[in-house]
Amino acid sequence: MTVVVLALPAASGFLTHYDTADASEVVTPADDTNGSDAASTAGQSPEHLAYVIDAAGPGQLTVVNRTTGTTVFKTTAHEVYHDVDPSPAGETTLTYVASDVRGEAVCPEPLATPCTHNVIERINYSTGETERLYGRFLNYSGSSQTHDVARISATEYLVGDIKFDRIFVVNVETDAIEWTWNVSSAYDRSTGGQPGDWTHLNDVEVLSENLYMVNLRNQDQVVFVHRDRGLLENWTLGTDDDYETLYEPHNPDYIPAEKGGPAILIADSENNRVVEYQRRNDSWVRTWKWTDEKLQWPRDADRLPNNDTLIVDTHGTRILEVRPNGTIARQLSVPRGVYDAELLSTGPESTGGRSMARIRGETTDPDVSSVQGTDRVRKALLDLFPPLVLHAFLFVLPTWVSPLVGALLLLDLVLVALWLLGEAVRFGVLRWRAG
Repeated sequence: MTVVVLALPAASGFLTHYDTADASEVVTPADDTNGSDAASTAGQSPEHLAYVIDAAGPGQLTVVNRTTGTTVFKTTAHEVYHDVDPSPAGETTLTYVASDVRGEAVCPEPLATPCTHNVIERINYSTGETERLYGRFLNYSGSSQTHDVARISATEYLVGDIKFDRIFVVNVETDAIEWTWNVSSAYDRSTGGQPGDWTHLNDVEVLSENLYMVNLRNQDQVVFVHRDRGLLENWTLGTDDDYETLYEPHNPDYIPAEKGGPAILIADSENNRVVEYQRRNDSWVRTWKWTDEKLQWPRDADRLPNNDTLIVDTHGTRILEVRPNGTIARQLSVPRGVYDAELLSTGPESTGGRSMARIRGETTDPDVSSVQGTDRVRKALLDLFPPLVLHAFLFVLPTWVSPLVGALLLLDLVLVALWLLGEAVRFGVLRWRAG
């Protein structure tokens, strides 16, 4: 009976798994089944959507036509992909961060084996031509990947360094590190995560020549760092363990004053929502919140020039465009594990987008979540477990297991564990009475 209870949800998940091309397949414009369409749309980047997949399943960088869903380009040259951005080097050129685990034959001394090779590369997806801008080897620790970089100039990039809990500026022509800020200069190690994954610093953004925004996932905070003044404490959004504000977020995007800010749009990952905060009277005020019955572990959100919000639903296997009022304008089914997405020609992340305070007005109710009717039952089932528990469970399951099926499996495991515990107690009582 136990096997049947555990197998039924899993079988359901496998049979209803999204219809998406095999993530291990390399697809180029020349050999795609819709190659003629891909070739004809190669210059129409406003209709092209680029996304990357990280550690859940085979990593990939994919470009699709967002209107038709046609694959324009796909590569799995690296094991893990993180950030992807359009590059000023050309209309069909992307810059991305990727990582590979390497063995003894590749790892340089004195690094241990295996090690991780992190690269910043640029690729022209119309030709497949790739250029490596920067690479470095690190001891493998499970979170040693570089999750994000931001372009400062043709030669300088700002790097978010998870391994050493820092940000630094590297000159990609000389490989020289020109400036560094260590989180430990402003934070006590009693905050955040455990040794080896203390901050999980996963996002950086260049706001000006000397001002950067940084996401400290494990501190539940978005911080602002000045190259000369260091941490600007009074600008910090969030507090460690204040889960009402942020809970292990990803990929914050800054919206400047000329677009209605200062504001921060952010994927509030463990709260299963996307939120925006507006700077008012030297503090941050929530001005927008969205979720639905399916959203599970969102890890990226960008405000588009048309006022919609592009959202990556990592475990919900979707990329969505959500209107300011909370309705879904369009959605695309993608493999589980998508980390970052960009609508091309609209600028990196939220470059062209306005704040919700400007779009919707200052007094509007910020909660535009769209959970209605029978959807509430599904939402309630997914909410039976703390998000951190369910997301960790889904992370180790096969990629075809949906969040709903994962929740059912986890519920089954809990019920089986309780049954076994009850049987053990009953057996113990019987032995005690017999003895």
